[in-house]
Amino acid sequence: MSSSKLILAGVEIPKGVNTTINIEMPKLYNTPTNLPVRVIRGKKDGPTVFISAAIHGDELNGIEIIRRFRKLEILKKLKGTIILVPIVNVYGIMTLSRYLPDRRDLNRSFPGSSKGSLAGRVAKIFFDEIVTKCDLGIDLHTASIHKSNLPQVRTNIDNEYTFNLAKAFQAPVILHSELRDGSLRSVAQEAGIPILLYEAGEALRFDETCIRIGVQGIVNVLRENDMLPMVFRKTARKTPIVTRDSKWIRSSESGMLRTIKALGDTVEKGEIIAYIDEPLDDENFEIISPFDGVIIGKSEIPLVQAGDAVFHIAKFNNLEMADDKIEHFNENIIEQSEFYELNSEDIIE
Repeated sequence: MSSSKLILAGVEIPKGVNTTINIEMPKLYNTPTNLPVRVIRGKKDGPTVFISAAIHGDELNGIEIIRRFRKLEILKKLKGTIILVPIVNVYGIMTLSRYLPDRRDLNRSFPGSSKGSLAGRVAKIFFDEIVTKCDLGIDLHTASIHKSNLPQVRTNIDNEYTFNLAKAFQAPVILHSELRDGSLRSVAQEAGIPILLYEAGEALRFDETCIRIGVQGIVNVLRENDMLPMVFRKTARKTPIVTRDSKWIRSSESGMLRTIKALGDTVEKGEIIAYIDEPLDDENFEIISPFDGVIIGKSEIPLVQAGDAVFHIAKFNNLEMADDKIEHFNENIIEQSEFYELNSEDIIE
């Protein structure tokens, strides 16, 4: 979709323009609501990419990622078009809620309907006005409330194009993710628009490491897509852990969660990763890893009920290699700030 003509909400946006468009959304009672969209168009033709955040109104890291990204000097060298939507769920963020006022999950409401529920109408507007006009999407998420995620990219690793972009992003983990009915990624894929999903951090919190990896990851993907100039690499590209299988480990008992392992830790099959303690006596219960792998998500609240999801483990058999990869990311995290100081010497013209 490298056409020189781009129209959003009835407004034509020419090349070389950096502007904000407000798309009218369904009202709340008598309160008008708009969806703010920042459009950055390069002077040269190239792909059109949308970057979205806060489809769930309590997922805040992506808002900050987009805010920092749009201020980068390197965007003056952009080829093609970037459409930034920092807050898709403009209703949920008002109440710090994952959901919309109709209690529906926006990310299960696509492609939506102009005559449907509030969630369906919002999904329809976003999909028609933004997604269908793009060649690629990057959708930014965090874990749900009271959980946290190790920075990870979820996509279809059997698709060579998206897998290469996922590797270019350089998050610690790439997780093969099956499509879910009604999700943005599922409906977009049916329309021929691939999406990378970045999961990192915790709902209602900013996490500096997750934000820096996210901003740099977007820059890396756009470079890989020939939309931004490459830079000379002073260090080798970090290779993520790639896995097809993962599982949430659930609590067998209710009580107080006492964790032994943290995000990013490798675990062996049969290893104790946490205890559940009875609050009124000395009895405790073990939580055991069912296979070798890496912890990519965990509960952040110490109170658990039987059946609660407490650890998300990505299956990975070579634990020594996994340790090396995670350590490489941790040692070089300061590199995630290199894009803040980009100058002409760094850029290959």
